[in-house]
Amino acid sequence: MNAKLEKNVDFKSKKKIRAFDLINFKKNQKKITALTAYDYLTASLLDAAGIDIILIGDSLANVFLGLNNTFEIGMTEMLYHTRAVSSAVKQALIVTDMPFLSYQISLPEALINAANLIKAGANAVKLEGASDLTLGIIKKCHEIGIPVIGHLGYTPQACETIGRGRIQGKTEQEARQIFDQARSLEEAGAVGLVLEMIPAELAKQITKTLKIPTIGIGAGLECDGQVLVTPDVLGLTENNFKFTKKYINLAQDIKLAVRNYISDIHEQKFPTAENSF
Repeated sequence: MNAKLEKNVDFKSKKKIRAFDLINFKKNQKKITALTAYDYLTASLLDAAGIDIILIGDSLANVFLGLNNTFEIGMTEMLYHTRAVSSAVKQALIVTDMPFLSYQISLPEALINAANLIKAGANAVKLEGASDLTLGIIKKCHEIGIPVIGHLGYTPQACETIGRGRIQGKTEQEARQIFDQARSLEEAGAVGLVLEMIPAELAKQITKTLKIPTIGIGAGLECDGQVLVTPDVLGLTENNFKFTKKYINLAQDIKLAVRNYISDIHEQKFPTAENSF
């Protein structure tokens, strides 16, 4: 691992990032950085390090709660984790995923759920797809002041119909559909767009066309920003996806620390007089 940091890089912002700042980032060609967090401690560390966006993703179902699918959680979990993260964050933009069935049933229910996430501490919400209902939700949220980030390409909440881990947009027809959907989301009032697991060239064309920023995950270098799941970045999971990068192996370090702790207790090396009253 290369731990060297350039001294002239300002990793910490001076003010709270808001949704409208994302478009200015794109105008100024400032790459947007995003990572997930589901708890107070992780969020506080990411915020202190200067991350632009903290995403409370429904990926917490898999990497934090040990469930099989993202659609096994609902508003109860997303509200709980949003409150925990928002308690820690001072600068980063907090974006919370709207979980499965929190916006797919009706416009009124979607608006109530989106508003409750904002009340819990989110600065914006993210939802998947570009159905007529989704576009209507984004338009109405825009009207009432709730920023929305879209999500196209591989959409985990639809994994049972599009195929698990299947790259989207590989055919000309699929690529055209995603491109048109991206423009529709922007027109509806989305403030940003996550592009997941689509060909880099398609992501590049969408990024060049839209005025709102794109945030890629497995979508190449030309997106306006990148997002990854923090436990993957920190080496806390066994995931070895092509689009991710492990910057440290914390799982190994944590196990070593715990084994040393156990050994110290068994050998009566802890607590010492310094640790006792």
